[in-house]
Amino acid sequence: MAGHSKWANIKHRKAAQDAQRGKIFTKLIRELVTAAKLGGGDVSANPRLRSAVDKALSNNMTRDTINRAIERGVGGGDDTNMETKIYEGYGPGGTAVMVECLSDNANRTISQVRPSFTKCGGNLGTEGSVGYLFSKKGLILIAQADEDSLTEAAIEAGADDIQPQEDGSFEIYTAWEDLGTVRDGIEAAGFKIENAEVTMIPSTTVDLDAETAPKLLKLIDMLEDCDDVQNVYHNGQISDEVAALL
Repeated sequence: MAGHSKWANIKHRKAAQDAQRGKIFTKLIRELVTAAKLGGGDVSANPRLRSAVDKALSNNMTRDTINRAIERGVGGGDDTNMETKIYEGYGPGGTAVMVECLSDNANRTISQVRPSFTKCGGNLGTEGSVGYLFSKKGLILIAQADEDSLTEAAIEAGADDIQPQEDGSFEIYTAWEDLGTVRDGIEAAGFKIENAEVTMIPSTTVDLDAETAPKLLKLIDMLEDCDDVQNVYHNGQISDEVAALL
């Protein structure tokens, strides 16, 4: 996973796209409820729930709201009948796209997802069509640190890889199920963590030019605007030069 940051290209637009606070909170609560239902309410023993709580806190959700969502999930109420579904497809420029959804109605979800691909020059694929291009990983972002000290702490905590970035930040990759343990170890060593999440990392990327990049970004916007869509992953790579033209 050497080279220029794939994660920065893939995820840097997320905050700008999440302007609709109410919709984002609905998605966050849905993930909290589902994670607690499937893995229990103990954050230390449930990596998915730990990631969901971290994401909710980073979006300024209160602890009370988070705890209520977890209690609903553990209690197994009527609103916990959500299932995770991954849709795979091809976006503009031949990019591979994976759409992670939480839904209690598969027909409703597919009726939202499929037209988004079609309108943006892509197409929805079959199960397994692009999934093999991605690996589920834990990702920890450190804004600034001494590289040698951080590398030592990350390795000691059980990280798989650490990548210094051009802006001085660091991306630390872990096995997804070890994310919480590695995070705790790095924090215990005195480093400040900006973000920690379970994500999908592409094994290869597709370089996008100034004509194709906006089309992919439009597809991401349309998909993330769907109520049932939780996350969108892709292997499109947008260079700094192309990004400056958008």
